[in-house]
Parts: sequence; C-alpha cells; structure tokens
Amino acid sequence: MTNPLNGGTVVEVRGLCKRYGERMVVDHVDLDVVEGEIVGLLGSNGAGKTTTVECLTGLRRPDAGSVRVLGLDPQVDGARLRSLVGSQLQDSALPDRLRVGEAIELFREPRSLPAENRSVDGLLAAFGLAEHRGQAFSALSGGQRQRLFLVLALLNRPKLIILDELTQGLDPAARRDVWDAIRSLRNAGTTVLLVTHYMDEAEALCDRVVVMDQGRVLDGGTPAQLVDRHAPWATVRFGGGVGDVGIDSLRAVEGVGEIRRVAGQVEVHGERRMIAHVCSYLLDCGDVPDDLAVVMPDLEEAVIALLAHGDDRQLSLIGGSR
Repeated sequence: MTNPLNGGTVVEVRGLCKRYGERMVVDHVDLDVVEGEIVGLLGSNGAGKTTTVECLTGLRRPDAGSVRVLGLDPQVDGARLRSLVGSQLQDSALPDRLRVGEAIELFREPRSLPAENRSVDGLLAAFGLAEHRGQAFSALSGGQRQRLFLVLALLNRPKLIILDELTQGLDPAARRDVWDAIRSLRNAGTTVLLVTHYMDEAEALCDRVVVMDQGRVLDGGTPAQLVDRHAPWATVRFGGGVGDVGIDSLRAVEGVGEIRRVAGQVEVHGERRMIAHVCSYLLDCGDVPDDLAVVMPDLEEAVIALLAHGDDRQLSLIGGSR
C-alpha cells in the first residue's frame, strides 16, 4: 500500500495473524501508518480491527507476522512504547468515584514539575474539562468521558494515539466535539490510528482508510479513492414534468442505467458521466426542474459495495491485478 505522505513510518505491520481456537481473527494483515496522518481502520463487527490494534499495543501476542510501532516490537519493547503511544481502547472505563484530577495523577508519568503541570492544565482546557477537575467520572456526560480518555491518552505526549470506537454511543453534538478534538491532535502533529464502524466519522476525519473483513485487508486509500473504485455511480433526481415519452428518450442518454419513479419524482441512476448528459437532455427539452438534484455516493456506500464483493476483491488483490 503506497503511503501518501512524506513523514516516517510510525506503524509497520507485515503478515499479522491471530487465531482464537479454530477461528482466524486476523489473517495475514499488512498495515502502514505514516507520521502526521489519521488512518481509519474500518469494517463490520468481527472484522479483526480491535484484535489488530491490541497486537499493536502489546495486549495480544500475534501468532505470526511482524509488528513495528515507532521501530519497536510491542512484545519486546512494551515498557518503552508505553511512554510513546497513547491509547483509548473499546472497553475503556474508570471507577465511578474517581475524580478527573485523580485520574490525571494516576495515569501521568512521574514528572517534576511546573512546566508539566501547565501542560496538563492546557490539555484539560483544550478539551473543555478545566472546570471538571473535581468531578467524579460517573458525573461526566458521555462526551466529557470520551474527552477525558483523550486527555489521558495524550498525557505523556505520545507520538502515536490509537482510538477504538471512540464515539460509540455518543449523541451527535458530543460526536462533533470529539471529532474537533481529534482534528486538533493531527494539527498538533500527533499520528492517529482510528478504529471505527461509523463511515461518516472516517470520511470526516481520515486522510486514509483501510477496510477489513473476516480478518483480511480488502482495500485501502483515501476516502475519495475508495468511493471512486467501489461506488462509481450517481443519481439525478427531479420532480414531474417528464412524461412517459420523455422517460423513454431519457433511457437512451449516454451512461444512464436505470430510471425509477419514486414518490412523484424521477430518479435516474447510472455512471457519473451521465450527469452531464442528463442535464444536457433536460436543457434541450427546455424545462429544467427547479428541484433538480444530484446525489453522489459516500464512503458508506463504497464500503458496503466492497464488503459485498469482498471475496472477489481479495482474489483480485492477491492476483496482482492492481
């Protein structure tokens, strides 16, 4: 997989395998994460995403393959990596009665001092928690809890932060707050590996995404590249005004694949180039609808299409057709 950025490689995984009993959970996975980027690890539940990141953090021992994080082996150099990698994993939790300030002291490495104290103050302020130092974990909202986990992951100035389903269960406003926090991390130079099954989250945040299914990597690239490869269609939608005769003529327009009438509207589906031809047809008819709209597929549609043809896609990649 080609790295799009010019920074050094922060994560390098080759041929990673992990088996639980008879089930292969991670199946010869290759993964690269480059300094300064946000990479999304996508896939349905059970795809192997969490097990992969657990191998990166040293929580799981791989059965085969090599893992290097900042040039170190998590199984051998775990102590050194703990000060370089911050993580918030899927089952992160704190005791209900633990206060925010107590959590900070519990998780921070021993430091001397005033400058470090100012750094912690700045983190709490940046994530909207400065006024909640004395508040118990149980009294925090969902969004505040997730922001606290981000603060804890960043306490020791990590070079890499790994986030697993960070916004699961949050309301839309809280999710947006956490997204802003993650963007701030990247803008400050922190490399982020984001595990999520929310496609809108990946599309909004990630420089690059990697899609897994049944323990394997199916494809990777920028969100736009995956949409281009796996959802290369579009829909032109407009209200009435085109009769059955016009519909028949519209079927012959270049790139048109299907035409449907839905709830009083005409929906024209086909290759993206048909957008120009359909609009030209409507102009020639002399009646451009006021409600004319073009609907483009998003990352979610691309990933659904990729997963639906995962086996074929994997064979294509193995065969070297790309």
